[in-house]
Amino acid sequence: MEYISTRGKVEPIGFIDAILMGLADDGGLLVPKHIPQLSADTLQKWQQLSYSELALEIFSLYVNNEIPRNELKQLVDDSYATFRDDAVTPVKRLNDGTYVLELFHGPTFAFKDIALQFLGNLYSYVSRKTNSIIHILGATSGDTGASAIEGVRGKEGIRICILHPHGKVSKVQELQMTTVDDANVLNLSVEGTFDDCQRIIKELFADVEFKHRYHLRAINSINIARILAQTVYYFYAYFQLAKNNQAEKVNFSVPTGNFGDIFAGYLAQKMGLPVHKLILATNENNILERFVQDGVYQPGAFRGTHSPSMDIQVASNFERYLFYLYGEDAQAVSAIMDQFKAEGRVVIPADKLQAVQADFAAYGVQNEECLDTISEYYEKYAYLLDPHTACGVAAADKLAVDGEVTVALSTAHPAKFDESIRLRSIEQTYPQQIQALFDKPQFQTVVGGTNDEIKAQLVKFF
Repeated sequence: MEYISTRGKVEPIGFIDAILMGLADDGGLLVPKHIPQLSADTLQKWQQLSYSELALEIFSLYVNNEIPRNELKQLVDDSYATFRDDAVTPVKRLNDGTYVLELFHGPTFAFKDIALQFLGNLYSYVSRKTNSIIHILGATSGDTGASAIEGVRGKEGIRICILHPHGKVSKVQELQMTTVDDANVLNLSVEGTFDDCQRIIKELFADVEFKHRYHLRAINSINIARILAQTVYYFYAYFQLAKNNQAEKVNFSVPTGNFGDIFAGYLAQKMGLPVHKLILATNENNILERFVQDGVYQPGAFRGTHSPSMDIQVASNFERYLFYLYGEDAQAVSAIMDQFKAEGRVVIPADKLQAVQADFAAYGVQNEECLDTISEYYEKYAYLLDPHTACGVAAADKLAVDGEVTVALSTAHPAKFDESIRLRSIEQTYPQQIQALFDKPQFQTVVGGTNDEIKAQLVKFF
């Protein structure tokens, strides 16, 4: 297995080099040179595996023996031993047609833990094996930061700097990041939006000389390891339904802002998982919905919503999908991304739009609709959805049809977004780990949203 860039100007590289490169040196995103194809027999055998056993099998397809299997198994086992549920990502039934895949049982109560516990351990492994320095730089709309910090805090040979938009994450998300007082952690609270943070990250990684001089490594979903780790729970959820003869027509409804979580489902489907429909759920920052409906990819005005982790206009994984949409034609992708940089929009032709609509259904959930869904499911099923999961459930209700089963990805514990939930007069009890955060001091630096200001902080820290 080798990895190539969506823009075609990087020689094929191995798994570990791909993880370390993060953003491809030509500004593109790394993808597998070929996607492993799974037979029906393999899928049948995998049904009986535990989550960690399944993760090991899937990672093995992409690691290509660069990490000996026994050592890879140890990395996987260590990564998922920190989860509070033995199933790691349990599937819960809400009604005959709707299930939730609970992805929030990791250390920071968010789905990002599933990939970032593994990636943190992987970086630590690579640092030890190669005696190399690893400086992680990432941006967060709320959950990635806490998960990434938790994955590497206190680990030798690793430093991490996370950018988050000042005042635009939930209080719990902010506390999970900024109450960490480890010497290898720096939190920068950036005056601007998440899109500003993400743009700075991409531009700093595109500055190849700066990237190499300061040993910068990526933790955001531009890193292919994030996507690979997230494919696992699509397989796991499907197998849980198959065991109960519920796998005839299985949809996944995915709350997404950066296109990473749903791209992992698309990759699982391309590997051979028989997904019926991939439903892309957004909030009022609905660039992705508009792309699926109209074939136009163009950022709109930023809107603050009750689901702040999805308040994203420019989806960093969109380019990976374009690569497959355009038949793995790197030259075409380069031209499209150049056009987007110059004009701020992409318009695809009718035949490509038809292909997009075969791959995805999409629905943008309005603010009040999100809260209505939280109220409805709490009253009907005594199940409390966080506002991002509520977007996934609302989209499932809108787009699924009779005879189909839809699994909505539950991306965060509701305690992380109590500000939104309290708007519907719903009281919840915080888990002890979250309640304890409110008594801790915070450590963060507020900075302006320019590359030079961030660079100055990094040079001082690294």
